[in-house]
Order: sequence, then C-alpha cells, then structure tokens
Amino acid sequence: METYLIAGLGNPGADYALTRHNVGFGVTGLLAERWKAMFSQESSFQARLAFANYGESRVCLCQPLTWMNLSGKAVGALTRYYKIKAENVLVVLDDADLPLGRVRMRPGGSSGGHRGMESVILHLGTEDIPRLKVGIGDAGQRRITRHVLGRFGEEELPVMEKVLSRAADQAQCWVAHGIQKAMNEFNGAVAPEKRENE
Repeated sequence: METYLIAGLGNPGADYALTRHNVGFGVTGLLAERWKAMFSQESSFQARLAFANYGESRVCLCQPLTWMNLSGKAVGALTRYYKIKAENVLVVLDDADLPLGRVRMRPGGSSGGHRGMESVILHLGTEDIPRLKVGIGDAGQRRITRHVLGRFGEEELPVMEKVLSRAADQAQCWVAHGIQKAMNEFNGAVAPEKRENE
C-alpha cells in the first residue's frame, strides 16, 4: 500500500486558528472529517497527525506545530520515518499572490517567498514537491504579515468554505488519480453561483 503525506501548513494555537495563514490546517482538518480520522499530537514529530486509508492508499495528514517558518522540521521527520518519497508529499499552503477563491496545484518549483514552503524544501532537499496553493487575496499595499495573519472578513467566509472544500477535493484526486488529473480538474476559481433566472 502506497503511503502519502498531506501537510497543511499553519501556526498552532487558538489565536491563529481562523487566520489566512492557516488555510493549510483548514484543508487537512476537512479531510480528517471526511475520512473520520482523528488528529493526535505527536511530540516526536512536532505535529498533529491523523491517519486514514483512502482508496488503495494510506494517507498521513499532518499539521506541523513548529510554527510556519519551521514547517519543514515536522515534514522532513515524517518523510524519513515513513520513507515517503517527495513526489508523494503534498504541501497545502496559503498564497497571498493568488486571488481569493482560487486554488492552484503544482508539481514543484521554488518557495515563491513562502517561508513555510521554503523550510519544507530545505528539509526535503528538493524543489520537486507537489504543493496546493490556496488563494487568500491580494495584500496590495498592506503589510503582508498583517494580511496573512488577519482573519477573513464576513463577506469572504462563504467563499473560503467553498475554496477549502474544493482544495480538499483536489487533494483527494491527487491521492487517487495523480497530480496531472488533479491539476486539470481543479486548478482555477471556485465556480460562481448561478442566478435564479439563468
């Protein structure tokens, strides 16, 4: 049975629970709900972990507790312990350059300035790590730190619920059918609701 790791990046603690920076925790939390998997804190990996079987695969859901900028410590330790190939690791993270309402999966590439992704690349020793970016809106002229650590506005929450659901669907597709199909079917914007007269 092939083992996959889905690492949702974020910051631990109630103060950060619903911030833009924690969408990775949101997606992995939703997957755990769908798969009826329970998270438990594993101090040896500095992470919260949940395990589930999905299709013919074994999946480890990970929420690093190392703080965002040191996410790679937990992800690296897990990949070594469970002997998981980099191509079987999916990092779910926020992207301030991606508009709110969009998701984008990629097979690899640079960190794009995201410190959490930078840490994962450092600890895995390769940029060839699949990643699922969740758009959190353009920071514009605002300070980026204030933006990513801020909470979603009331008008944004319904959109984010749909985005997190779409991201979870995409992660499931990645496990079951591979990255190409997952990118082709899910990359892009959440479809707008149809008006009643359409």
